[in-house]
Amino acid sequence: MARVYNFSAGPSMLPESVLRSAQAELLEYGSSGQSVMEMSHRSAVFDDILQQTKQRLRRVLSIPDNYKIGFIQGGASTQFAMVPLNLMTTGTADYIVTGNFSKRAAKEAQKFGTVNVIANTADCNYTAIPDVTKLTYSLNASYVHICENNTIFGTRYTHLPQPEGIPLVSDMSSCILSRPTDVSKYGLIYFGVQKNVAPAGMAIAIVREDLLGKAPSNVPDMLNYTTLLDADSMYNTPPCWCIYMTGLVLRWIEEEIGGLEKMEQLNERKAQLLYDYLDGQDFFKNSVNKPDRSIMNVVFTSPTPELDALFCKQAAQQGFVNLKGHRLVGGMRASIYNAMPEQGVVDLISFMKEFAAKNG
Repeated sequence: MARVYNFSAGPSMLPESVLRSAQAELLEYGSSGQSVMEMSHRSAVFDDILQQTKQRLRRVLSIPDNYKIGFIQGGASTQFAMVPLNLMTTGTADYIVTGNFSKRAAKEAQKFGTVNVIANTADCNYTAIPDVTKLTYSLNASYVHICENNTIFGTRYTHLPQPEGIPLVSDMSSCILSRPTDVSKYGLIYFGVQKNVAPAGMAIAIVREDLLGKAPSNVPDMLNYTTLLDADSMYNTPPCWCIYMTGLVLRWIEEEIGGLEKMEQLNERKAQLLYDYLDGQDFFKNSVNKPDRSIMNVVFTSPTPELDALFCKQAAQQGFVNLKGHRLVGGMRASIYNAMPEQGVVDLISFMKEFAAKNG
């Protein structure tokens, strides 16, 4: 059977050349006589994999020297707790709620201090991003937290909150490595890797050094950034395979794509194709505020829920899988992350045109 176009929001597609590299090295990495999945994380061979992956991430994202990188189990949802445990030094923080995951992050942080939800777009069903220049930030906030791309609702920030003297913390799980990012604008960036970076099972945190070392003494070691980063992500057995796969994906971005500027151009073009089609017809609808539309997750509906279900069923039969929208919003969602080839979007649009013609 031919490979399908996987439009899942995560775990998502991986570049085929990356999968082939992993396949070629599955039984033996280099001349080690063993798979990466078998080798000791304390071995010189794995340490080289770890260091190469860190260096490549620092290079691809242009991460400044005063930021540390951690490879951490638990995915982004564990970061919802780690952030306040480590950074809520004043006992309070500002959260901007623009979707399900920022809502969950705010709820988790409430366990550890006072959460000020300074904006919440639930009233428009999370179809827009607030104007961050018009928000009132708390003077004593330890940080401002956002989810930069909203996987479920198909929105993204195009301007960042930058309140003077307050670090910005961003969950970038569904947009990291999709475009150039000025890391210096953030105090902390974290992301689950299962959308744009690697197989599921790991989060990566990029933390400005001056924010470290301030966690209370009762914070568990495994939830303390300082403990994990001082041990170079080796405090315990790290997610070795995810780290290795991250390195392969970064090499693909750097050597095959040509860096994040080229990656952004490809992603913008894919999204524009799909949005241009949606805007130029009347069968499918996208209700997201146009300036806030995500280029990673494109949501849409047909005239009825029954047609939505039929669309997803027939699309899967044609090799376009995981197009069903999240249970919170229904409809359809095409996640067109880095590894989705442009041809996948072109072919999806062709199928959408056929479906609309038959069912309109």
